[in-house]
Amino acid sequence: MSATTPLRDETLHHRLESALAQVNGVLLGKPRQVKLAFTCLIAGGHLLLEDVPGVGKTTLAHALAATFDLEFQRIQFTSDLLPSDIIGVSVYERETGQFRFHPGPIFTSLLLADEINRATPKTQSALLEAMAEGQTTVDGQTHDLPRPFFVVATQNPLDLAGTFPLPDSQLDRFMLRLSLDYPDPAAERALLTGADRRDLMATLEPRLDIASIAALHVAAQAVKASSTLLDYLQALLTASRKHSDVRVGLSPRAGLALLAAARAWALVSGRDYVIPEDIQTVFVCVAAHRLVPGKGSHREAIARALLAEVPVP
Repeated sequence: MSATTPLRDETLHHRLESALAQVNGVLLGKPRQVKLAFTCLIAGGHLLLEDVPGVGKTTLAHALAATFDLEFQRIQFTSDLLPSDIIGVSVYERETGQFRFHPGPIFTSLLLADEINRATPKTQSALLEAMAEGQTTVDGQTHDLPRPFFVVATQNPLDLAGTFPLPDSQLDRFMLRLSLDYPDPAAERALLTGADRRDLMATLEPRLDIASIAALHVAAQAVKASSTLLDYLQALLTASRKHSDVRVGLSPRAGLALLAAARAWALVSGRDYVIPEDIQTVFVCVAAHRLVPGKGSHREAIARALLAEVPVP
């Protein structure tokens, strides 16, 4: 990181670099996606991984939990999963004559929601309050979730049988949507000739902790964004609302997510200020899933077209 980095604690600086290196050592050939996942966590968002099976989505979630020393829970979403299976349930105890809340797996720091689109909309919506507010309500009682609370959700875009597409309100709760894609030939050869991923995962050690995440989050919020940079961001938001292929453009909340992600990316890149390239790097991952395209249009193509059409300051 440069001399202008907001991470004045050099120990934290080195631990962040060590954490990136450790995850990259497990998820081979995906440094950009790993850095974006770190960006999402540091910015306080949630991550949606949309890709075919077997490219490392679950591995990434496990590696993040181990590297950041986060309590980890995994929920396999299915069509018969109920909201209470996620949130928990209140059970009447005869001895005390009262109901006692038994928390579900959502009460964790890193939640892997595997194949989230296989659950019904009612069950999907059980995550809405948790992802937006960091709390959940059962029988009129509000229960706070751990801090941090980071959801990594996966879905398969190809196998649509028995799936329920995520509604726009649910998609909007994810700061970033990523696709890992297939590894390049060199990375795939290293996978084929290297250690078994499960054995490798067992060797991972914590490089950062909850206090470190909090410090990184504060540092990211302090990353400077000039008025010119904000003009550029607003121009992208405005262009999305006026684009002929878009029915619903980016909301102010999407703008806040874009700025937060750009600040976190700048921090991980070693800068205490945001540059237009930071906005461009995170834009498609932040914006595409929030756009509501017209008939025959594709979200990612529109997002890339917006970047090409809006002039860079």
